[in-house]
Amino acid sequence: MSNCAIRFKNISKKYDTVTALDLVNLEINDHITTALVGESGSGKTTLLRLVNGLMQPSGGQVEIFGDAIDYEKLPDMRKKMGYAVQGGGLFPHMTVYQNITIMAKLENWHETRIKERADYLIELVNLQKDLLDRFPHELSGGQRQRVSLCRALMLNPSLLLLDEPFSALDPITKGYIHEEFVKLQKAESRAILLVTHDMEEAVKLADNIVIIKKGKVIQNGKVEEIIASPKNEYVSNLLDKVTD
Repeated sequence: MSNCAIRFKNISKKYDTVTALDLVNLEINDHITTALVGESGSGKTTLLRLVNGLMQPSGGQVEIFGDAIDYEKLPDMRKKMGYAVQGGGLFPHMTVYQNITIMAKLENWHETRIKERADYLIELVNLQKDLLDRFPHELSGGQRQRVSLCRALMLNPSLLLLDEPFSALDPITKGYIHEEFVKLQKAESRAILLVTHDMEEAVKLADNIVIIKKGKVIQNGKVEEIIASPKNEYVSNLLDKVTD
């Protein structure tokens, strides 16, 4: 069986006259965390949104676990994916517990199964139990991000997509969330695609790094390989920002 979770084949994406992605060929491996790193406007978030069908490529094909995306069956495909964004993206009219469990309820899971899975995730990300009846506006940024991770992982998806999930957090809170994220990685093996503009975060959390600039992949490989042999000055400058 292939170890490839996501395959981008000759992917291009254009917005009017602007080319966001230019013939990208890339494989994202299963059971590891891959960070997509690039400055604002590099095309990294566009790549992520192609994976869950929020947008379609102008050319080329995206495959998920060996199958080309069927845009007529996106809801079925998305059940296999967790998705978390900057700020949490929580439903404001739902409590913390309702946000975490909504997908399982829509899938008609038994209440016992829902509670067991929710309790496991809540403990894993170190979310205080007394927050479960609160609403998103009553939470701190770090708390919202923990809830968002729990919701994204509720159905135990094969693929987790993270779009700048930690970028709005202050450095201290971000450090704590990073620790919880590492625990999640160790507890459950899955393909994780993390979009970030923060090279330090990528080096800390990812196994592989893909560096993208102006819609093209500049370098792709294991973290230690990229640190040892940056391909050009652009990559070197990104690495210069990484502190020990």
